[in-house]
Amino acid sequence: MKETIRVDNMTCAACAARVEQAAAKLPGVVHASVNFATERLTVEFDDTAISIEEIGAVLKKAGYGWSRIRDMQTALEEDRAKKARDAATLKRKTIIAIAFALPLLYVTMGHMLPAPFQAPLPGWMSPKNYPLVYAFVQIALTMPIVFVGRQFYRVGFRALWMRVPNMESLIAIGTSAALGYSFYVTYLIAAANSMGDHEAAHHLAMQLYFESAGVIIALILLGKTLEAISKGRTSEALKKLMDLAPKTALVLREIGSEAVEVEVAIDEVMVGDYVVVKPGAKIPVDGEVIEGVSAVDESMLTGESMPVDKTVGAPVYAASLNANGRLVVQATSIGADTALAQIIKLVEDAQESKAPIAAMADVVSRYFVPTVIAVAIVAALAWLAAGASVGFALTILVSALIIACPCALGLATPTAIMVGTGRGAQHGILIKGGEPLEAAHKIQTVVLDKTGTITAGRPEVTDVEVTSDAITHDELIAYVAGIERGSEHPLASAIVQYADERGIACKTIDAFEAVIGHGIAGECGTHRVLVGNRKLMAAQGIDLDDDARTRADELAEQGKTAVFVALAGVLAGIIAIADVVKPTSAQAVTRLKQMGIEVAMMTGDDTRTAHAIAAQVGIEEVMAEVLPGDKAAQVAQLQEAGQCVAMVGDGINDAPALVQADVGIAIGTGTDVAIESADIVLINNDLMDVATAINLSKRTIRTIKQNLFWAFAYNTAGIPVACGVLYLFGGPLLDPMFAAFAMSFSSISVLANTLRLRSFKAFAHE
Repeated sequence: MKETIRVDNMTCAACAARVEQAAAKLPGVVHASVNFATERLTVEFDDTAISIEEIGAVLKKAGYGWSRIRDMQTALEEDRAKKARDAATLKRKTIIAIAFALPLLYVTMGHMLPAPFQAPLPGWMSPKNYPLVYAFVQIALTMPIVFVGRQFYRVGFRALWMRVPNMESLIAIGTSAALGYSFYVTYLIAAANSMGDHEAAHHLAMQLYFESAGVIIALILLGKTLEAISKGRTSEALKKLMDLAPKTALVLREIGSEAVEVEVAIDEVMVGDYVVVKPGAKIPVDGEVIEGVSAVDESMLTGESMPVDKTVGAPVYAASLNANGRLVVQATSIGADTALAQIIKLVEDAQESKAPIAAMADVVSRYFVPTVIAVAIVAALAWLAAGASVGFALTILVSALIIACPCALGLATPTAIMVGTGRGAQHGILIKGGEPLEAAHKIQTVVLDKTGTITAGRPEVTDVEVTSDAITHDELIAYVAGIERGSEHPLASAIVQYADERGIACKTIDAFEAVIGHGIAGECGTHRVLVGNRKLMAAQGIDLDDDARTRADELAEQGKTAVFVALAGVLAGIIAIADVVKPTSAQAVTRLKQMGIEVAMMTGDDTRTAHAIAAQVGIEEVMAEVLPGDKAAQVAQLQEAGQCVAMVGDGINDAPALVQADVGIAIGTGTDVAIESADIVLINNDLMDVATAINLSKRTIRTIKQNLFWAFAYNTAGIPVACGVLYLFGGPLLDPMFAAFAMSFSSISVLANTLRLRSFKAFAHE
C-alpha cells in the first residue's frame, strides 16, 4: 500500500532525513521518501503489518505533526492556507526583530563609529558612567528578538538532542553562547558597581555581546520569511492544472422520444456518454468526435500554437478549446483517466521525487558543531583539572564557543542566495529560492521546448509569392485578408495582421464559406476566391504545377505552412506562414555551447519541422513527435544517463518535464501552470537569460564556498588560542572580547564577499 501524508514542523533537510529515517526503519515499511519542499512523506508499506496511524504515531513521538492526505484538491487548499499563515507569522516576527535590532545596533555600535558618523549615546546610558544601565538597555532590546526567534532554540536544541544538528542548531549554540556570556558579564558589572569599581565595570561593559545574538536572529528571520513566501507557491501548479478541466458537461439524454441536452456535474459523466461541445467551450472529457467538424485549440495541453482540425472519428482531449463548430463527442476517458489528469499525476509524482541537492552548511554543521562543543568542554575541564579557577575555566569555555560561533556560517549561504536571487530579479530572472539557484550550476544539458520557447509561439507570414502576372503582391494580400477576416483560424489572423501592418485595404468578400480541414472560399465581385491547402485546390479543380508543388515542399522543409491562393479558377500565389524563431534564440544556443553545456530540442511537432527549426538555431540533438505525457520520461532518460538536466518550456504539456528536470525554467510569457511548475522564470521571454541564470548560479555557488571558507578561517584558527594553548606556553589568554571581534570579522568578511555579487551582469546581446 502507498500513501502520502503531510508532515509538519520540518525546518531543514536534516529534519526531512530524520522523518525519512524514522519511517523507513519501521517493520512493514517497504520504502519511505520525504519531499521537504512539499512537506510530504510518501510511504509504501504492508498494511497487514503496520497501519498509517502507527507510522504517524512514531513521527509524533519524534516531534513532528502529521495528517493524512485523502483528496488532492482539498490538500492543496489546506497547504496554501497553512503556508500563507506561516508566512504571515514569520513576517510579523521579522518586523518585530528588525524594529528592536536597529536601535540595538545604535546603542552598541553608534558611539564607536568614527566622526562624522558617530552617534553618541544619551548620558544616562553611557557605558562609562552607567555601565549597568547600558547592559540593561541591551537586554531590554535583545530579549524581544530572542522571544520571536525562540523556534530556533526549540528546534536547534532538539536536533542536537536527536544527534542531527542543523542550521537551527548553529544559531541556537552561537547565540546562546553570546547571550550566556553577556548575562554573566552583566552580573560581573553589577558586582563591580556594588564595590565601587567603576573602571572595571566600564571595561566589562565593552565585553557584552547581546547585539551579536539579536542581529543574527533578525537576519535569519528575514531569510526564513522570504523562503516561506517562495514555498507558499509550490502547490500552485497542481491547482491551476486542476482548474483547467470544466466542472460541468452538456450530455445528451433521452427524454421520451427525444435526445435532450442536459447539463450535469463532470463526475456524473460516464464512459460512452454523448457530450455536446459548443463553439468557444472547453471539451470536458477525452473522447471521439461522432458528429460535427471544428478546429480545436489544444495548446493548453500540447503547447503547439496551431489549432487541430477535428472531423468525425478524431480524438479530442479534456480542457482543450473548441473554436468554431458544434461537436458531439463520445466519452472514452473520464476523471482520472483523461490526458489532463495523467499530466496532473505526472506533476504530482515529480514533485514528490527527491533531488540530490547538496546542503553544504547542514553537512558541515553536522560535524563542526559537536566538535566545537566537545573541544570547548574538554579545554575547560582540563584547566579545572590543572587547578585553574571556575571563572578562568568559564572564560576558556565561553571564548572557545564565541570564537567558533557559527554565525558567519549561518550567514554564508542565505545571504549569498538572497543577493543572488535579487540580482537575478533585476535582470528579469525569477529564481524560486536557494535550491534551484544552487542546482543550476551543475547543469550539463539544456532541453529546449520549441513552440513559444525557441520560436515566438504565434504564426506569422514569412513569404508571399505571386504566381500570376494578372495580380500584384498588395492585391493578392487584399483578397486573402478580406476573406480571412471572416475566419477564426490562427493562420487567418496572421494574414490579416500582415495586411494591417502594411496598410493594405481588404477586399469585400461575399458568400463566405469555411471548408473545415481544407481552407476557405468566397466571392469578390465576379471572382471566386479560394485560400487553403492542396486538398482544397484539388477539390476545387485548381491545377498546381510542378513549380508550385516544389516550392510548397521547400517551404515545408523550412518548417513553414504553405497556403495556396486561387482567383477565378487560377493559382494566384503562395503564402508561407510559420511560427518564427525568436531573434535571440540562435545566439542563446551558441552561448550555452560556449559554456560547455549540451543543448537539445524537444517538441511534439513532426520530425521535418523540428529539424528545420533546430537547424536555424544550431541545435543538433532533436527529440520530435514527443507526446505530452512522454516529455518527463525523455528528461528522466537523460538524468539516468548521468546528466544534470535543465528543461526550458512554456506550455502545460511542459509542466511534468519542468518538475522532473533538475532545474525547470519557464518562459515568462508561457502558461501559468508552466510558470508555477518551474524553478526559474524568465520574465523577459529571452533564451539568453537561460545562460545568464546558469552563470549567476555558478557565481553564487562560488561565493557560498568562499563564504564558508571565511566563516571558518578566523574562527578555526582562533580555537586553539581560545582554549589557552598560547597561555600554556607563557603567551596571552584570549579575551572573550577579542574572540567576539574575530567572530564579527568573519561575519563582516562573509557579507562583504557576498555583496560582490551585486556587480553581476547579464550576458549582452551581440
